[in-house]
Amino acid sequence: MTQFIINRKKTKKIRIGHVAVGGDAPVSVQSMTNTYTQDIVQTVAQVKRLEEAGCEIVRVAVPDEEAANAISSIKKSISIPLIADIHFDYRLAIASARAGADGLRINPGNIGSKKKIKAVVDCAKDHNLPIRIGINAGSLEKDILKKSNGSVTAQAMVESARRNIDLLGTFDFDRIKLSIKASDVPRTIEAYRLLSKKTDFPLHVGVTEAGTLFSGTVKSSLGIGMLLAEGIGDTIRVSLSRDPVDEIRVGYEILKALKIREHGPEIISCPTCGRCNIPLFDIVDKVEDALLSSLLPIKIAIMGCVVNGPGEAKEADLGIAGGDGKGILFKKGKVIRSFPEEKLVENLLSEFEKIQNEHSK
Repeated sequence: MTQFIINRKKTKKIRIGHVAVGGDAPVSVQSMTNTYTQDIVQTVAQVKRLEEAGCEIVRVAVPDEEAANAISSIKKSISIPLIADIHFDYRLAIASARAGADGLRINPGNIGSKKKIKAVVDCAKDHNLPIRIGINAGSLEKDILKKSNGSVTAQAMVESARRNIDLLGTFDFDRIKLSIKASDVPRTIEAYRLLSKKTDFPLHVGVTEAGTLFSGTVKSSLGIGMLLAEGIGDTIRVSLSRDPVDEIRVGYEILKALKIREHGPEIISCPTCGRCNIPLFDIVDKVEDALLSSLLPIKIAIMGCVVNGPGEAKEADLGIAGGDGKGILFKKGKVIRSFPEEKLVENLLSEFEKIQNEHSK
């Protein structure tokens, strides 16, 4: 069998707080809070939940001075790097840097004059911060749009990105990370492919405004997954109209599916059929929630058929199956214990805890 190998492009390495991005650093997973940043208590609470799910970098919106000032208090209570997301007002970028942000995300095209952009860059230099140039299909410069007859093409997006890279370069600044997102998958993929050929700066990959849990997961899995499979991407964010914790979960599932990073258990389960007579969906949800914060990279099977389950999931490290009032626990396809069906979750989690304790010794 031919082994699938991903040859990741080597990009320039930068640091966002204590997290390395690019170069030989692992592909990192990040998200963005959807609380009001000014609400310090709620924002900190959400970031802590993101941290528990494995989020490695978090971004917060900075719409006004109060939000910028809140960064100082938020930083004291979290342990992952924080990026300030700025639009339009360059003074908010400067205030965020002074408040302790670990990085800035700007779209230079909507910040204003070169003088204002230089002020942001100078402040980033003073505080040793990286800047992400965020190019979105919905906010390209008017003259670039005019050249493409008003059409937001992948080529137009790349032109905008290169223009802004050159602009920051005139200020002798190269601690840059890039993103170039559209809300549709084909254009996003084309833009990232083109940009990757023209720069060695690290790339933040995602499909912007991807949508609901289902459509957003599909779009992000295709867009992010295809690019990662081609070796493009140094950090990712799955954009969902949901609890941002779900973004982290989907992000790691994409990385696990491509064998790029092992992060926590991989759960496999049967889709159920007429032979299944246990509440398998509910069982899967309970197990997934219980193991959300675990980093142990093992494969767990949850099957709905006592007879066929172990054989169908023989590659799983650990598994359960149930039916007709009986539950079984199996390892690598071999049954090691049976018990009443209502004890399925209890037995699985108990055995998992034993394995986890052995690994931690």
